[in-house]
Amino acid sequence: MFERLERIAARYSQLEHLLASQGQITDRDQYNKLAKELSDLKETVSLFVEYKSLIKQAADLDTVLSEKHDQEFLDLAKEEFKDIEKKKSGLEAQLKKIMTGEDKDAGRNCIVEIRQGTGGDEAGLFAADLYRMYSKFAAAKGWVIEPMSSSVNEAGGIKEIIFGVKGNDSFRLLKFESGVHRVQRVPTTEAQGRIHTSTATVAVLVEPEEVDLAIEPKDLRIDTYRSSGPGGQHMQKTDSAVRITHIPTGTVVACQDERSQIKNRAKAMRVLRARILEVKIEAEARKQSSARKIQIGTGDRSEKIRTYNFPDRRVTDHRINFTSHQLEAILEGQMQELFDALLKAESEKRSQANE
Repeated sequence: MFERLERIAARYSQLEHLLASQGQITDRDQYNKLAKELSDLKETVSLFVEYKSLIKQAADLDTVLSEKHDQEFLDLAKEEFKDIEKKKSGLEAQLKKIMTGEDKDAGRNCIVEIRQGTGGDEAGLFAADLYRMYSKFAAAKGWVIEPMSSSVNEAGGIKEIIFGVKGNDSFRLLKFESGVHRVQRVPTTEAQGRIHTSTATVAVLVEPEEVDLAIEPKDLRIDTYRSSGPGGQHMQKTDSAVRITHIPTGTVVACQDERSQIKNRAKAMRVLRARILEVKIEAEARKQSSARKIQIGTGDRSEKIRTYNFPDRRVTDHRINFTSHQLEAILEGQMQELFDALLKAESEKRSQANE
C-alpha cells in the first residue's frame, strides 16, 4: 500500500508542476482533466504527508526514550509518543480505506431525480411518498433540500421532481437509491380493495464541481418559454422558464420553478452538468470492471432495487436480501438501518474485490 501511496504522491507533485506551468498545456480539456486529477489526489496525498511526518516524530521520540534523561522528561516523552501512535493508527486506517477503493465522491453533495413509473396516478402518489421519505431523512441528518424542478399529476402526485441535497455524507448514502422502487398496496381509488403494483424511478447524481467538467458555451442551445402554472393573477407574463440542450450528447434539462429566468438557468445548468458527468462516470466504470463489482447492484436505473409492500408492512431491498417490517417508519424517513446494511454489504464486496 505504501509503495502505491509514494507513486500517488509523486504523481501529485508532477501535476502541480504541470499546472503551474500553464504554457505547457494549450488544450483546455486536457488542463481541466489534469486539474480534476490533482483535486482527486489532494486529500490522499495530504493524509500521506501527515502520516509520514508522524512516523518521523515517533522515530525521533523513540531515540529520545532510549537515552538517559530525568524521569519527568521521559514520562512526558512517553505520553507524546502514545498520542503520536494513536494519530498514526487513525491516519493509517483512513489511508487503507481510501486505497481499498472507497467511492472518492462519498463526501460530495448530490442531485436527486424522482419520476413516476408504471401505474398511472398511483405511481405519481408513490413518487411523492419517496420525496417525502428522503426529505424527512435529510431533515433528521441536518441536510439541506433544494427543490430545482417539479411537475405534478392530476391526483396530486409527482410526475417528476429534481432536487439538490447538501450535507455531510449525502451522496455516500443516497447513491444507493438509484433504480426502480416498487410499491404494492390498495390505491385509495380502488373500490374492490385489490392490491396494485406501481413503480417510481430514482436517479442520484454527484453534484459536479468546476474542475469536474468543462462545458463549452458553443455546445449549448438555450431556449426560454413561459412557465406553465396557476392562471389568473399568478400567471407568468414573462418567458422565465428555461430549457438547455447539450448538443454533443443530446442531454436536455428544463427548469421553470423559479420566477426568475436567471435562477432557472442556473439550476438547469447544475442538473445538466450532473447528468453529463454521470454519463462520463458510467463510461469509465464500464472500462474498469472491478469498479462495477463493488457496487451494490449495477447502478442501472431500470434495475428493480426495492419493494414497499403495504399489506405485509414490509420493505425488501433485493440487492442485499434485506427485509424490514418497519414500513411506516422507513417511509417517515427512518432509513439509517437500511443504509447501514447497504454500507456493510458494499464494504464486504470491496474487501472481496481487493483480495
